[in-house]
Amino acid sequence: MALYLGERIETLRGDITRLSVDAIVNAANATLLGGGGVDGAIHRAAGPALLEECRALGGARPGEAKITRGHRLPARHVIHAVGPVWHGGRQGEDQILASCYRESLRLTAEWKLGTVAFPAISTGAYGFPIERATRIALEEARGALALHRSLERLVFCCFSGEDLAVYDATAQDLFGERDQGKSPS
Repeated sequence: MALYLGERIETLRGDITRLSVDAIVNAANATLLGGGGVDGAIHRAAGPALLEECRALGGARPGEAKITRGHRLPARHVIHAVGPVWHGGRQGEDQILASCYRESLRLTAEWKLGTVAFPAISTGAYGFPIERATRIALEEARGALALHRSLERLVFCCFSGEDLAVYDATAQDLFGERDQGKSPS
């Protein structure tokens, strides 16, 4: 676990479904009805009421985000963001991924939620290169923190140690050295 930007950005390795934050972001598919990877894990942990609530949302396009309650999760809300499938970077994938983060952070601020945790959107089955995706995620996070003072802490929750190493190296490149304090989580 590491902290950056005055302890407002945190990177850690863990299970996003166990984090006690105001919202977690789901790397959802366009139906918002569950799937594999983090999407399936979030739906399983939240229980069937999440699926019911998602059915009423009517899906989402890549780059969009929609919000639901957290149901049985420790997080109060789930923000469902649909990331792009990687096609070599020639089909606007960077812009679509940036939109996922921007829209998720806009909803976080709009709902007056102070803490939100993100997975590495689109880097699993959708094949987005982790280094490229991480830079986009952290640049969008920095912009949102400057724009929305209500955002207290953005957590980037990595499933693997390899992904965490990429997040930490990228964060140090973008923000400088880690903060010296203890994590508030």
